[in-house]
Amino acid sequence: MVVILRSLVSKVVKMSNVLLFFITFSMILLSTIIIFSIERETFPTLFDALWWVMTTVTTVGYGDFYPVTIAGRIFAMFLYIFGIGILGVVIGKIVDSFATIKRLKEEGKLKYTGAGHIVIFGWSKKAEIAIHEIINSDEKIEIVIIDQLAREPFPHDRVIYIQGDPSVENTMMMANLQNAKAAIVFADDTIDNSVLVDGKSLLFVSAVEHYAPDVYTVVEILREDHIKNFKHVNVDEFVLSHEMISRLLVQSTIQNGITDVISQLLSRSIGDDIYEIEKKENWITYKDAVVALMNDGATLIGAGNKLNVNEVLNEKIPNDVCLRIICSKETLEKIISR
Repeated sequence: MVVILRSLVSKVVKMSNVLLFFITFSMILLSTIIIFSIERETFPTLFDALWWVMTTVTTVGYGDFYPVTIAGRIFAMFLYIFGIGILGVVIGKIVDSFATIKRLKEEGKLKYTGAGHIVIFGWSKKAEIAIHEIINSDEKIEIVIIDQLAREPFPHDRVIYIQGDPSVENTMMMANLQNAKAAIVFADDTIDNSVLVDGKSLLFVSAVEHYAPDVYTVVEILREDHIKNFKHVNVDEFVLSHEMISRLLVQSTIQNGITDVISQLLSRSIGDDIYEIEKKENWITYKDAVVALMNDGATLIGAGNKLNVNEVLNEKIPNDVCLRIICSKETLEKIISR
């Protein structure tokens, strides 16, 4: 008998999940009908019979219903042996499935199915800072990191890790890049040669433009003479990291404290920030927008990529331009709500 039970359990464990769930469901349904047919007085409705079967196979056993006839008790003993065993295997498989999903997620082997996310190519300290900034900037947006690390580098509910070569189409498909909002490519700090660093970034961004040309791409570049190569593959924006740092250091010596101001504007976690808003219907000229925003406690600093708003106050605001303002988050919410 022990050998038979052991063989039966072994076969049940090796069953496919679909077949096992079907057998379990069928067993519960059939057991409900059988006990209802055997003891009509004890189980007046099919639901009462189902309730007893479920409390039995889950070993809860409330005792509010129980068979009183010999036939009913014999069937109950059958249910104790086989029903509880099968359901135990099912529960074990469910728990194991959750553990498998968690492991695959940590290893970056699960496909991301969301949309409107930001994809970051390569893990580094700069990527970590960028993730913190994105999380502080938007309470809903999700971030996908693509790298070849063994495990996820930044455990967070809104950060998803995809393991693979960032230049391979299958990896970008796993990250659902075609439905992303933007892609950020950071320069690889582990490489000493700036030519190789920019070459690697160019390879990644070229793959992005080929696979998902509608995704907004931002790339960090080390050498200015490489800009033309990135323009050739239609990169939307690029940042010359060495040049920006050098200029900032120089400006800090000329205008003491300028770095504090710039840091405040760039970081969502410190003071007022730069935001984009759409033109209001009653804002005909830039002067209308400047006055209205000033009354709300905000400062209009630019339209699109232009910063000469104060020189064109009487010009009409194009309907499709994005206005850039400096204000607090509370002020922004007040402006948008109107």
